[in-house]
Amino acid sequence: MPAPGNDSVLFLCVANSARSQMAEGLARALFGPGVAVQSAGSKPSQVNPYAVEVMREIGVDLGSHRSKSVDTIDPATVGTVITLCAEEVCPVFLGQVRRLHWPIADPATDDPSLSREELLARFRRARDELRAKLEALQGTFARG
Repeated sequence: MPAPGNDSVLFLCVANSARSQMAEGLARALFGPGVAVQSAGSKPSQVNPYAVEVMREIGVDLGSHRSKSVDTIDPATVGTVITLCAEEVCPVFLGQVRRLHWPIADPATDDPSLSREELLARFRRARDELRAKLEALQGTFARG
């Protein structure tokens, strides 16, 4: 079970399929084993294959990740909640936690006019924005 307090973070979005999954993988890589990292969504679906692909490009494996509901997260295991919704309504997380909001556009889309390369570019932009924000936040978490 993750340790409560400053050394635990939960990334939230709606589907828990792209942004929050990429953030979870990046945070695990950046923060180390001393920080408990989770992700969840209000309407979980499945991990987006484009998210898996663009994370693999930078050496982060999301292959074992699964979409999870925010309702399954024990508030006692969370010290910081980072919501990642931009244009949609973010899930609410009840609990006494530090709250950050990073409005990152959802790279997933049903737009049939976008090519594979355009979709990959959208996911890479989201990944790189998340990485920059996490690197800036990194010092606030203890490395294990």
